[in-house]
Amino acid sequence: MSGSMDGSFEALFPDVVEWVERNYRAEARSEARAIAGLSMGGFHAMQISKCYPEMFDYIGLFSAAIYHGEEGVEIYDNAHSRIERLAACKPQLYWIAIGRDDFLYDENVEYRKELTTLGLQYTYFESDGGHTWRNWRRYLILFAEQIFNM
Repeated sequence: MSGSMDGSFEALFPDVVEWVERNYRAEARSEARAIAGLSMGGFHAMQISKCYPEMFDYIGLFSAAIYHGEEGVEIYDNAHSRIERLAACKPQLYWIAIGRDDFLYDENVEYRKELTTLGLQYTYFESDGGHTWRNWRRYLILFAEQIFNM
């Protein structure tokens, strides 16, 4: 990988949030923040929500690459305790969506089992199809409807 899973993205993410809130009319509270991503972006959204559980009340994983990160990278260590800490923060919505034919489907099944075991409540949506833009557009619409109470 080209450094995309070395923890640097997650480590710098609070700086991104701070910059956005300083330069745009954005509320600086978890109830007003969401993070979501598709595929590799879903991996990062998952990891960021575990690293900074108080930062976001709405988390969306769309066909997420479920991987625990590079070995020996501190920010990915202690995944179970990080998930338990996130569960204790009680996010308003932890939304997982994937297509039945997605090559990441089995990884997502195992991840949902892990979340259930560790006490993190989530909402799950399964669609037809695979790892495609058609699905991701649909997932984004469904996720947005929930976080904006449409």
